[in-house]
Amino acid sequence: MAKGQEAHGLIEETDYGTPASKAAETVTLTIDGRTATVAAGTSIMRAAMEIGTEIPKLCATDMLDAFGSCRICLVEIEGRAGTPASCTTPVADGMTVVTRSERLDRLRKGVMELYVSDHPVTSLEPDGERGGDLLEVAAAVGLEEVRYGFEAVKHRDTGIDQSNPYFTYDPAQCIVCSRCVRACDDVQGTFALTITGRGFGSLMAAGSDQSFLESDCVSCGACVQACPTGSLREKTVLDMGKPEWSKITTCAYCGVGCSFKVEMKGEDVVRMVPWKDGQANHGHSCVKGRFAWGYTNHRDRILNPMIRARITDPWREVSWEEAISHAAAEFKRIQAKYGTRSVGALTSSRCTDEETFLVQKLVRAGFGNNNVDTCARVCHSPTGYGLGKTFGTSAGTQDFDSVEETDVMLVIGANPSDAHPVFASRMKQRLRQGARLIVIDPRRTNLVRSPHIEAAYHLPTLPGTNVAILNALAHVIVTEGLIDETFVRERCDWAAFQDWAEFVSQPRYSPQEMAAVTGVAADDIRGAARLYATGGNAAIYYGLGVTEHSQGSTAVMAIANLAMATGNVGRSGVGVNPLRGQNNVQGSCDMGSFPHEFSGYRHVADEGVRRLFEVDWDTPLAKEPGLRVNNMMDAAVDGTFMGLYVQGEDIMQSDPDARHVAAGLEAMECVVIQDLFLNETANYAHVFLPGATFLEKDGTFINAERRIQLIRKVIEPRAGMADWEVTVALSNALGYPMHYDHPAQIMDEIARLTPTFAGVSFARLEEMGSIQWPCNEKAPNGTPVMHVGDFVRGKGNFMVTEYFASNERVGPRFPLLLTTGRILSQYNVGAQTRRTGNVVWHDEDLLEIHPHDAEERGIATGTWVKLASRAGDTTLRALVTDRVAPGVVYTTFHHPDTQANVVTTDASDWATNCPEYKCTAVQVSLSNGRSEWQEEYSAFSQKSRRVAPSEAAE
Repeated sequence: MAKGQEAHGLIEETDYGTPASKAAETVTLTIDGRTATVAAGTSIMRAAMEIGTEIPKLCATDMLDAFGSCRICLVEIEGRAGTPASCTTPVADGMTVVTRSERLDRLRKGVMELYVSDHPVTSLEPDGERGGDLLEVAAAVGLEEVRYGFEAVKHRDTGIDQSNPYFTYDPAQCIVCSRCVRACDDVQGTFALTITGRGFGSLMAAGSDQSFLESDCVSCGACVQACPTGSLREKTVLDMGKPEWSKITTCAYCGVGCSFKVEMKGEDVVRMVPWKDGQANHGHSCVKGRFAWGYTNHRDRILNPMIRARITDPWREVSWEEAISHAAAEFKRIQAKYGTRSVGALTSSRCTDEETFLVQKLVRAGFGNNNVDTCARVCHSPTGYGLGKTFGTSAGTQDFDSVEETDVMLVIGANPSDAHPVFASRMKQRLRQGARLIVIDPRRTNLVRSPHIEAAYHLPTLPGTNVAILNALAHVIVTEGLIDETFVRERCDWAAFQDWAEFVSQPRYSPQEMAAVTGVAADDIRGAARLYATGGNAAIYYGLGVTEHSQGSTAVMAIANLAMATGNVGRSGVGVNPLRGQNNVQGSCDMGSFPHEFSGYRHVADEGVRRLFEVDWDTPLAKEPGLRVNNMMDAAVDGTFMGLYVQGEDIMQSDPDARHVAAGLEAMECVVIQDLFLNETANYAHVFLPGATFLEKDGTFINAERRIQLIRKVIEPRAGMADWEVTVALSNALGYPMHYDHPAQIMDEIARLTPTFAGVSFARLEEMGSIQWPCNEKAPNGTPVMHVGDFVRGKGNFMVTEYFASNERVGPRFPLLLTTGRILSQYNVGAQTRRTGNVVWHDEDLLEIHPHDAEERGIATGTWVKLASRAGDTTLRALVTDRVAPGVVYTTFHHPDTQANVVTTDASDWATNCPEYKCTAVQVSLSNGRSEWQEEYSAFSQKSRRVAPSEAAE
C-alpha cells in the first residue's frame, strides 16, 4: 500500500522545507555526524530532512523556493563564520554541518521569543485556535518563557476579515513570513497578496487595502495552506475543530484530476487539502476542489428513490426494491411493444470508470442493443475522431509535467485559468520563466494578459473560423519552409503529407486571404506561425472552443497536422493536448460509452472484438451501432425510442436546442434519472434513483493526461447505494445478471477486455499512485508521453482539412455571433457549485457584449437583454466589456434559470454530431423581463418537482 493510503489516522506529509533539486549530480556531506548524499543544489535544510533531521523553520516550505526571512533555521558550517540560514544555503561536497548547539539554541530562542511576544496568544500552550505552527516551533526550539510578555500592541483592533465564504484572515496572527504572498505569486500566479506597512506595522494585505472578497484573490487556498500561524484558516476548521483522520482521493470537478487529502472528524468532512504527492496537481488546488464540496450535504439532495406515472404527477417516495423493479418492468414493457432498439442509456463523465463501464454493459448485454452515449458527445467527441484519424488513438499525447519543457504554448479554444485553473498555474509558471504564448480565442482570456504574463500573439478569431486560421498557420509553415522534414519523412506517411502540403499551400489559405474570413490581421497570423514552428518545443492545448463547432473534427485534425509538420510530437515539452472539461470525460470515452465502440475504442462491428465480449459476458451482442443522444431525441419525437436511463447527466440543461430535447424527453414513456439532485432533466422523468457523491464510493477517474487515479470512499452512501450498485441491481432486475463485490473487480474486467488497460488494477494503482494508459506488457508502468518513436497507427497521417463556413452566419435579423464557455467559480451546469459558497462570485449567467455593440442598442452593464436566435430566445443581464470583439457576444451556461441552450441550434460537427455551441447567430435587444419560454418552463419545473406527502421510504 502506497504511503498516504491508510484507512484511518491523519496522513502526515513530510515538509522538506525547500523544493527538491533536479540536478543529476550528487554531493556528500556530514550533518550532525551523519553522512548524507543528495542532489547538487539541495538546501542544507532539505538534506537534513532527507536523513531524518528536522531543522526548525517558519518561513520555509517545500512548496516554495527558499526565502530566508524567519531566521529560525540557522546552522553552523565548519570553516565558515556566522550562522547561515539552512533553507537558502546549498550543500557542498565535504561540507560539515551542525544543526544543534548551545549557540544555535540561544539564537533560535531569542528570535522565537520576539515572534511570540508580538502574537495574540496568552501562553506558550497550543489551544487549537491560535498560534498554529508558531507555538509548535517555539516548543521545538525549547522556548519556555517570554520575557517581554504577551501585551504587544500590534494585534489590537485589527479586526478579522471574514468576507471570503471559506476562510478567515486574522491580521493579528500574521508574522509577515510572506509564505502566503509567495504561494499566491509563485504557485498560483495571481499576485493578489502583498505586504503593506513597514517595521512593526507590516502586515499581509489582499490587494490595495481590500477585503479578500473584494480583491483579485481566486480562493485557490494556497495561502491558507501555506500559513504557519493560523492567521489564515478554513472556516470549517474553526467551526468543527481539527480533523482526526484522512484518506487520499481525486477531485470530482474538472479534467485536471487533482489529488486531495479528505480530512475527516468522525463521519464528517472537515476540509479538503491538496496532496503534495498528487501526480497531476503536485499539492496545488482551485476554489472548486479545495472548498466547493459542500454540495455533498446540501438539503436539496434526494436520498430516497421516487416514481410517478406521468411527469405532471407528484413524485412518490418508494423503496429501492420497488424503484428498481418498476424501472426494469417499464423497460421490458417498452421493448416488448416497440422493439429491442426502443430503449437506451447515457453514461456520465462525473461517474467513475467502473460505473460507466457497467452502464454500457447493461445496454449491450441487458437491453440487447448499442444505444449508449455519453456527454463527451457534446464536448470532446471530435477529439476522439480527429486524433484517431491522425495519430491512431483518441487521447492527448502528454502528461502535465511536460509543460516544464515547453518553449512555445499555442492555446486555442480554451480558457485554462477558468476551466482548468491548477494546470493554468503550471502554464503561468513556465511563461514567467520565459516560454512564449500564442492564444487563439474570440475573447481576451486571462492568459492573454495577467500579472507578469502576456501573450506574444492573441489571434481573436471570429467564432466558427478555427479551421481557416489553422490552415493559414499551416500555409505559412509550408510555404516558408518551416516544416521538420526529417521528422515527417521518418515518422509520417509522406504521400499524405505531400497532399496536405499542396492543399494548404494554395493562395486561398494565405494569411492575407484568411484575414478577411477570421478577422485576424495577416501579419499576426504569420508571426504566430513562425513562432510556433521555430520557437523550440511547441505544445498545443485546446478545449471546447475547438471541438464544439460544425467543423470540430476537422479542426482537431488541423491541429494534429501542425504538430506533425513541425515535429512537435513524441517527446516531452510538445504534443497535442485536449483539456478535458469534466473529471472523467476521458474515462467515459475509454470505457466504451459511444454507440459504435467497446472499451478501448474498438468498433462493435469487429467480429473478433465482439466475440471477446460475448464470451466474457456470456450473451450475444448486437453488431449495429446504436443511436447517438441527438438521434435518441429525434427517434423519441418520431415515436420509436421510448425509454432512457440517464446516469449523472442533465441533458435538458447541457445539450443544445433545449426545446427539441424537451420534446424528445416528453415523448418518452419511461425516463430514469440517477443523480444527486432533481435536475432539469428530472422534470421529464418517471423514476428517480438517488446518486452518490465521489466521497461515498470507490473507483477510478481518468484525467486529461490519461492518468488513472483512485477515488476512495470516506463516508457511506447517504442514499444507501453507490452508483455502480444501482446499475448492478437494475441489470439483475432486467434479467441480465451482474455480480460484483467491489469496483476493483470491475476494473479487473476492464483490464481483461481492454488491451490499453491490461496492466491496470486497484493494487497497481495503490502501489504507483496513478497510471497513465496504455499500461500493458509493452508499457508495464504506463505511458506519460504517447507516440515516442512511432505513432500508435504506425505512420502519422496528415488529413486534408477543407474550411467550410458555418451555417450560422450573421445577417440583418441576427447580426451577432454568440459563443459560450465557463467561469472559474462554477462548474458545467452548476448542479454542484451552485449549492456551495461559490455563488458569491457568480450567481447568474451574464451576457458579455462589446461597448460598441452595447451603445448601438442602448445597453449598459446590468441591463436586462433578450438574446434571440433562430432556435429560440432567453433573457439575462448584460456585462459590457472589451474582452469580446465587436460583433461577438459571450455567455456561460451554469444557471438553469437562464436556459442558454434554448438559443443554441441543432447544428453539429459533421463527423460526430458534437453540437455547435460556440457559433450561433443571434440578436441582442433590450428586455423588460424573462422570456415566454422561461416563464413557461419555470412554472412547469415547479410543478414537476412536487413530492407527494408520505412517510420516509424504508
